[in-house]
Order: sequence, then structure tokens, then C-alpha cells
Amino acid sequence: MTLFLLDLMTKYINYAQYPVPRIRHHAKPVLYFPLKQHRGDRFNYPAEIESLDWKNIFAGGKPPAYIDIGCGLGRFLINMALFEPKKNILGFEVRQGAVEWIEKVIAGEKIPNARALWYSAVNGFKFIKSGSIEKAFYFFPDPWVKRRHYKRRAFSAELLDEIHRVLKPSGKLYLMTDVPEVDGFQQEVMTAHGGFKYKYVTDGKWDLPIETNQEEFCIRKKIPFIRMVCRMK
Repeated sequence: MTLFLLDLMTKYINYAQYPVPRIRHHAKPVLYFPLKQHRGDRFNYPAEIESLDWKNIFAGGKPPAYIDIGCGLGRFLINMALFEPKKNILGFEVRQGAVEWIEKVIAGEKIPNARALWYSAVNGFKFIKSGSIEKAFYFFPDPWVKRRHYKRRAFSAELLDEIHRVLKPSGKLYLMTDVPEVDGFQQEVMTAHGGFKYKYVTDGKWDLPIETNQEEFCIRKKIPFIRMVCRMK
């Protein structure tokens, strides 16, 4: 499928039918930490998922081939699903309002191979079979630039353990950020983890045909951003 065809397909989505609700840029801090670290239950927190019946998630009943960690308002998620209709893509987002809006668009447009879950990725992906994911995306995460907020960053050795587990041997993890400090942090975590080999790539080597909202914004405003592709060792 060409980008021209993708452009034709996405023109059929009239986003004016789906007014975006007011959604906070940052979720509550409690959502950035694993459920096991919290005491009590007097807060709104997504359920920790042990298993999923994919028949209840995707129209074809098959598991996802791609996962989008921190999918935001789902522009990349939806367009990837349209571009690759034979691949199921599952997004995770901690802001409940964003997920509800994405699901409304997916249902309204009857897109069978895209879904978004209200879920905090720091709880792991027990419900995803080991060695089953072809591509994992982690784009433009909240930078949390203050040192005291580093602990809110989802990117960690534990998250890499889970991504490493669910990826196929030939699978890829794609990273992208417009904050050099975040890139440096991710590189340190990646190097210390040791389970991936990675390289920085430019437009000519970046093999994803779809752009995220933030990526488009950076291109339009001529803001530099950084792309990294990671493979299993």
C-alpha cells in the first residue's frame, strides 16, 4: 500500500465527528508507578492485566503484531492500523480520557485491527505471549526533566526486560524523542541492560511510513528529534 492510498484512506476519517475532550498533558503521578508499590486502592488506577482473550479485543481474534507504548491520542496507532490492515496493533496509555477517545474513533470508523487499553506499562505485559511481537514503539515520552521526577520515567530495565521477552528474535524496538536528555537517559538504560543492540537512524534509514503528531510538529517547526532502532542481541 502506498502513502498516496494511506492519504486517501485517512481522509475518510472526519475527526470533527470526534471532539477531543480536555485531557491533562501529564497523568497523576500515581499512574507512573507499578500497582504493587501502592498501598490501598483509594485512587483511580488501571487494572493490572494477567491475561486477555484476543477474540474480545480484535475482530479477527488474533494477538497483536505491534504494540505502541504510551500511544497518546492514537494518531500513529490508527494510521498504522490503516496502513497495515493485516497487522493488529495494540496501544497503551495511562490517561483514561485519551483511551476512551481513541476507542470512540476506532469503533466509529470500524477499524478492526487497532485497539487502545487504559493501562500502565510499568506493570509489564503478562498478557502478551513471549516472542510474539514484531515491532514495539515508544515515542516522545514525557521527559520529566527534573531529577526528582526521573523515577516517573517508564523507560527502565524492567520495561526493557518485558519488551525483550515479548519481541520476536527478529523484532525491533523503535524509540523517538525531541529531548536530548531523554535520549541520553534511554541510551544509558539500554547499554546497562545489555539485551539490545541499537543504532541512531536518519530519514533514509527509518523504515516506518507513518509519522506521529509530535514528529509532524517537530518537522513543521524545524525542531530536531532523535530516532533509534533497537534489535535483540
